[in-house]
Amino acid sequence: MAAQANGQTGNGGKGNKTVVILLGVIIVLLVGVIGVFGAMLIKSNKANVEKQEKRNVVVSQNNAEEVAEELIQEQYVEPGYYNAQMTMEWHFATGDAESDNAVVVNDSSNTNDVYFDVFLAEDESTPILQSPVIPRGGELNNIKLDTPLGAGKYDCVMIYHLVDENQDTVSTLRVGFTIVVEQ
Repeated sequence: MAAQANGQTGNGGKGNKTVVILLGVIIVLLVGVIGVFGAMLIKSNKANVEKQEKRNVVVSQNNAEEVAEELIQEQYVEPGYYNAQMTMEWHFATGDAESDNAVVVNDSSNTNDVYFDVFLAEDESTPILQSPVIPRGGELNNIKLDTPLGAGKYDCVMIYHLVDENQDTVSTLRVGFTIVVEQ
């Protein structure tokens, strides 16, 4: 019986060594994974802090050249953001006259040239106005509808098309506004 007890103890010892080694490997892997995720989190936080620091820079005569150089060195930002500037209620004396107040501006701070189509809110399949391309810093006024409307107040949708240098649409922007035809 003593021989059997020694045999059982020997097998149990090898099994315990295997379990201990396996646990050791798992612990090492967990520490490695936690280390990698921690490094990624620290890098992400550092990038966010750098962005916030740049945002809080006040440009003065003393640092203008330095700030300009930093801006030149920054990575290119994909076009597609747009600051819409337009009259929100267009007035027309008659349905085929030029508006006396309609203006659409493509702010010089925008990244793209733009054109737009105007639709009646209840029918977005047929445009009542299609604009030419408005370059950055340009504006369109003396606006006349392509499709004359009768007297009344119309809910409309303007769909801006931000275009690249080949005049291919990069993205679109929808804006609701009102057209008023007096007679």
